[in-house]
Amino acid sequence: MAANNLASTLKQLKRFKEAKSLLRKTIPVGRRVLGDSHEFIFRMRSIYAETLYGDPDATLSDLKEAVTTLEELARAGRRVFGTAHPTTEGLEAHFQMARAALSSCA
Repeated sequence: MAANNLASTLKQLKRFKEAKSLLRKTIPVGRRVLGDSHEFIFRMRSIYAETLYGDPDATLSDLKEAVTTLEELARAGRRVFGTAHPTTEGLEAHFQMARAALSSCA
């Protein structure tokens, strides 16, 4: 949880490189311990995708990874939590923002 909070703060401070690095290390551990369907893992992966598409220096590859990740998370969120759950709604919103970022880059 501490790593997730730190990554979220780093993202807000626009320290994207540090946030991405931290999440790349901690997400696999969290997935192994909690499983892919845990709400906390959804949040961590969403923050990771947000750092990818929110970074002004994002590459086309970063944007594609963000869109793919959020599309997968939104689909899984609908299945796990239902369409009206706040987590699912947030994932859908971020998925749309990532797609817009990718569209503007391509």
